[in-house]
Amino acid sequence: MSDSGFIGEVAAVGVAGQALIDADSDVEAVAQWLAEYGESPQTQRAYRREAERLLLWLDAEGRRLGEVDRQCLARFEAFLADPVPRAQWVGPTKPRHDPAWRPMRGPLSPASRRQSLVILQGMFSWLVEAGWVAHNPFRLMRDKSRRLNNQAPRVERYLEQPLWEWFWRWLHRPLPSDSSRACFERARQRIIFAFAYLLAPRISEMAGAQMGDFHRREGRWWWQVVGKGGKLAHVPVPDDFLVYLAQWRKTLGLAPLPEHEESTPLLRALDGKRAIGDNQLYRLIRKSFKDAARALEEQEGETAYVAALQSATPHWLRHTAITHQAQAGVSLRYLAESARHSRLETTSRYLHTEAQQWHDEQQRHRLSQAPSLDGL
Repeated sequence: MSDSGFIGEVAAVGVAGQALIDADSDVEAVAQWLAEYGESPQTQRAYRREAERLLLWLDAEGRRLGEVDRQCLARFEAFLADPVPRAQWVGPTKPRHDPAWRPMRGPLSPASRRQSLVILQGMFSWLVEAGWVAHNPFRLMRDKSRRLNNQAPRVERYLEQPLWEWFWRWLHRPLPSDSSRACFERARQRIIFAFAYLLAPRISEMAGAQMGDFHRREGRWWWQVVGKGGKLAHVPVPDDFLVYLAQWRKTLGLAPLPEHEESTPLLRALDGKRAIGDNQLYRLIRKSFKDAARALEEQEGETAYVAALQSATPHWLRHTAITHQAQAGVSLRYLAESARHSRLETTSRYLHTEAQQWHDEQQRHRLSQAPSLDGL
């Protein structure tokens, strides 16, 4: 891959039809679509990744966006499942300007392929409205309702309650060393996971959190956050979080609870002062999950739980937090408020109670002579 950047990677192409946007190439048209998400940096980065993959693949195919048809989409989806030649498309994480950079880390899972197509479907809808392409090829897909419906299936990427409880105990294991650095890193690790589990933030919201975002109003503590789409929200802070916040602040040499408008970072680098960015926070969380997976494997823990920890990403924490709140009986209305979902349908994906009740009811249907599992 060239290191000339996204714009330089794909050749300029002509406009299909009467464009309503000021663009001279597919790349410029897509850049204008991405600019619509400027107030949601995380969303913008995710959408940029999917659009970039498509544009680079089309460039290799010698096609333009306006030439994408149903058969082309089928080939692209097959490519996402098996990106060949691998040397051209697959590689480890590198800076975008590095010659060794590749657009993919490996084949995409069915869920990731589906998400990619959902994003690109929206991109094509915008490009049709902008007059850049004449049609949206996704509308020709017969199985569109199965794969491209924005109503995603029930959330499954979360840590089940027993696994989370084991993981939380693991975070409180004895320190291998009583050095100041080891104590700092353990305290930071605990506040990261307490924050993620108790308040269900997105990773950008965690990295950007300030001490003063936690404030008391009429005797109760709230977390003020500007989330996805630039929406301001105030989320109730559980008392358990205040315990770990106080412990973290003690590690930093601060008073137990934040002062009014205390404009310093919540999560900090090893110097105890500088903030940490999204990428560093992502790596810290992933490392914790992988370390925990190795520890559980050494304890000969359940194989499925070891695999879950090995696969877990920071966003699993948000899923875990919302799912466990639902299982604890938090009502759908308040669950949606805490998760800051714009639609209740999104929150309902985290409700597993019906499935559990269905499973319990199904146990009424029995075989008269069936032995018990305990006896096998």
